[in-house]
Order: sequence, then structure tokens, then C-alpha cells
Amino acid sequence: MGKELGYRPCVGIMLLDRQNRVWIGRRIDRAKFGESGARDYSDGHWWQMPQGGIDGDETPKAAARRELFEETGIRDGRVEILGKSRDWLTYDLPEELIGKIWGGRFRGQKQIWFAMRFLGEDSEFDIGARDGVKTEFDAWRWAPVSELVDVVVPFKRKLYETVLDEFRQFIEPV
Repeated sequence: MGKELGYRPCVGIMLLDRQNRVWIGRRIDRAKFGESGARDYSDGHWWQMPQGGIDGDETPKAAARRELFEETGIRDGRVEILGKSRDWLTYDLPEELIGKIWGGRFRGQKQIWFAMRFLGEDSEFDIGARDGVKTEFDAWRWAPVSELVDVVVPFKRKLYETVLDEFRQFIEPV
């Protein structure tokens, strides 16, 4: 099921602090996913980097700026864009979720990723709801890049490994 469906166009943001730690938010929808990606609705604690859909005629860069603000409260002037992924990166939903989210129209997401450097202070983050957009996270933290793949939901792990490979130049000293 789902092979006939396309991918939802989205953006993702790897937001780095001055110590090259990555900003992650803890998902508010506490569903737990097993290693296969199967959802069992027990108390999971998955974290992720900011991401979201591209609206209408919005460019990926504009979508990244909007999503960053919606999910973290950080405005564009408080970040420096370091780079973007060379191409669209994709992931598929677990079979049981296809047809149940995003109006049943997509089998997964295709994303353009941006690496950004945060230039402000931690007190500027606000993960509360704003502008009619509900919050996706109930907590946030700076995490070492080495733990990023382990804390994301299993079906996004390969995608996160690819993002790390693409942005290695920004997270490792030269």
C-alpha cells in the first residue's frame, strides 16, 4: 500500500549552536515506535530537528524560516544559513501510518534540509503555540550530534544519517 502515493514536500533544519550541538525538540505526541517503525502508542520519547511542509508557492528557504519560527520562536535574523542539502531527501512512513496522516495523500516526505547557526541566546527559544499553529514539542535541548540518530523515531534514522553526512563540514572542525 502507498507505493502509488507521492511524497509531501517539506523542509528540515539542522540548527547548530556555537559548540556545534544540534537543537532538538521532544515530540508532544508521545507515540512509541519499535525498531521496525511500528507504532504501539505506549509512552515514547522521540526527539527531532525542526521540520515541516512547504506551503503553496513558498520557496524551501522561506518555508525553513517560517518553520523555524513556528517550532522554536526563533526569527530569521537570529540565524545564519550555512548550507542546504544537494537534493531532496526522502523517508517513507511505516505501512500502518500510510493513508492515516496528511489527509492520506502521501507515503512519506521529501525534504530540503538547511544547516543554520544560531546566533542568539537560549532564552529566545519559545516552543509554545503561536499564530494559530499548535506546538509539536513539549521540551527542547541542545544535543551532541553523536546522539542525534538514536533519539529520532526509527523510520527517520536513515534520513538523519544522510543529513549528518551532508552537513559534516559544518559540525566537525576542519
